Amino acid sequence: MVDLHCHILPGIDDGPSDVSEFLEMASAATETGITHIYATPHHLNGQYENNKIEIIQSVSRANYLLHLKCIPLFIHPGQELRIHQGLIDSIENNEVLTLDNKGTHLLLELPAGEFPSYTFDVIYELLLRRITPIIVHPERNKAIIENPKYLYDLVKEGAMTQVTSGSILGIFGKRIKSFSEKMIVHQLAHFIATDAHNSHLRGFSLKHVFNCITAKYGEETTFYFKNNAQMLMLGHNIHVQKPIHFRRRFMGVF
Repeated sequence: MVDLHCHILPGIDDGPSDVSEFLEMASAATETGITHIYATPHHLNGQYENNKIEIIQSVSRANYLLHLKCIPLFIHPGQELRIHQGLIDSIENNEVLTLDNKGTHLLLELPAGEFPSYTFDVIYELLLRRITPIIVHPERNKAIIENPKYLYDLVKEGAMTQVTSGSILGIFGKRIKSFSEKMIVHQLAHFIATDAHNSHLRGFSLKHVFNCITAKYGEETTFYFKNNAQMLMLGHNIHVQKPIHFRRRFMGVF
């Protein structure tokens, strides 16, 4: 399995603090069937700054350690970039790291409590540059939960989304779990990833969540999410389902 969003690099953000914890996380990931992980440390979120070159160097060191320890895991470079008005300038200044540094997909984080007024402008500018933004954990954004049309419009414009496995499992509460499920039903979710920060509470639950998705929605839905991550990693076209509007009765729940 491919995990598209993970904080596994040691000592650079709120993931593992040292190499020992990094190796513990790596081993835990492989035990659940994960073979490839995108290391996506926070960048410009008000607390952490991890620019492109530093991440690529850290990923190289991490893969060397995994090779030495015979841990069957490969780490890909990425970045969880907080949306900001100067984002395009950050790209032009070579600070921003797209997934695998391919220039095609970018993990983009919105602030948890709001939907910035310039969000659609940034999405438009990214798409003009043929960079597809993947909005990470939108199910945990308060403004989107209260107004799902934001999410529908983002996907219609060309953005993709990544739901956190723990959200579907209820780790962040019933409201977020319910919204995550609505995203799946309304074809507004494209990837499932762990957003793991450690090997415990914020750990690797992909296998568990895919078992739950299969039981509730069928094997075809599980295949859709697994295949999307695989296709992205291989550089192939990703199948995007046609998004469905939230029905009024669903919107009333939130």
